[in-house]
Amino acid sequence: MKLENTNQRQTTARPAGGALAGGRLKRKSQIVVFIISLIVWILVTLPFNISSLIVGIIAAFITALFAGEILFITERRFHFNRVWYTIIYLIKFFWEMAKANFNVAYIVIHPLLPIKPGIVKVKTKLKQDSALTMLANSITLTPGTLTVDIDVPNQILYIHWIYVKATDIEATTREIGGRFEKMLEVIFTHSPKDENENH
Repeated sequence: MKLENTNQRQTTARPAGGALAGGRLKRKSQIVVFIISLIVWILVTLPFNISSLIVGIIAAFITALFAGEILFITERRFHFNRVWYTIIYLIKFFWEMAKANFNVAYIVIHPLLPIKPGIVKVKTKLKQDSALTMLANSITLTPGTLTVDIDVPNQILYIHWIYVKATDIEATTREIGGRFEKMLEVIFTHSPKDENENH
């Protein structure tokens, strides 16, 4: 009987530990989402001012509160290269967004309106929903390209391109998705150590 009671105590203790770990994971994810959202807000709303910062803090808090838990699904070890590649990704994203804005502005003011719109396929190596969502949003937020659909099983994004430079899937992948994919792959992909710890 004592053995059965011990097993029962151990069995009932496990869900509590799992719930505690899940709570820590959720809070960690929300904090990271809050920080990233606030940084993105500040960069988008430059030049900096106090009123804009206050609105940004409120918006980042709401985003973290309702969508913060989707960033991290499993416990992971801390890896500096993920943080480093996140910084590089943000710099790259805003650089591509700035270039695309100038390109779209040129098209708009050009008297001949040089556009060649069409929908192309972009193949990706990313598999996680969060990584695919980030790639799709990065493409959409870059003027001139818009993600219209994602074929998750086949890892293909359908992109509306304001000026189609190529229709070959390898060329379109390199031109559109290749700008962000390598960085997102490092940020979102599990390392072997992470996989071993989760098992």
